[in-house]
Amino acid sequence: WLVVDRRVYDVSQFSKRHPGGSRVISHYAGQDATDAFVAFHSDKTLVKKYLKSLLIGELAPDQPSFESNKKKSLLEDFRELRCTIEKMGLLRPNYYFFFLIFLHLLVLDAASWLVLWYFGVSLVPFLVGMVFFTTAQIQMGWFQHDLGHCSVFRKPRWNRLLQIVVINMLKGLPASWWNHLHNQHHAKPNCFRKDPDLNMHPLLFSLGKTLSMEVCKSRFRHRKLECDKNKLNCAFCEYFNIFSFFSLESRRRSSCLTITSTSISSVS
Repeated sequence: WLVVDRRVYDVSQFSKRHPGGSRVISHYAGQDATDAFVAFHSDKTLVKKYLKSLLIGELAPDQPSFESNKKKSLLEDFRELRCTIEKMGLLRPNYYFFFLIFLHLLVLDAASWLVLWYFGVSLVPFLVGMVFFTTAQIQMGWFQHDLGHCSVFRKPRWNRLLQIVVINMLKGLPASWWNHLHNQHHAKPNCFRKDPDLNMHPLLFSLGKTLSMEVCKSRFRHRKLECDKNKLNCAFCEYFNIFSFFSLESRRRSSCLTITSTSISSVS
């Protein structure tokens, strides 16, 4: 079960048919999922029709309607801010902007191949083509990201179709795989074991001091390692921080490292 707008729903069976995947719902099992529900569903009226048959009760008046690990005052401010932004129309897409984005992606991608076709595969044409191609691939990643969030078109179907064209055909990655992981990321951002963005390759990427300690504990618990929470004096904990230049913070600032991590995840 989970809670949406103080109403309790039994989603045990529905989670298997959930379009966004069962794992997203399971991350909110026994919790309040109101904010996630609002964020993930653009047509809430349609979705609530499916919720009617799942309703099993309501919260008692003295029960809080927010996640236990979050402050009520912050949530209320956030919900008020979101309503204000929606009323101002700041979340409405600019079709002309997205059309130009898609057009320049196609131009860059085509230019990378035309350079090699016309000038040959010598060093300079190869480097120029590589710059065009790499730039196009990085920008395609962000464009399909907006499509995956259904932020470009009003109807989700058109977003999905264009996303398949961009990520499946132009980038060579499955859209369903990306949506499955990214939905979990936004459902539980920066939550260890629930946010797939934190499940990076342990031998190549560090997660920072706090998360590295959590990885250390989970992977080597059978060795009964005792790690100081303030000082990472445990050898295995320090091991996860050796590659500081591949840290989570650096990865967030570097598109190249983001692509590297994504490529590893897509294969594994």
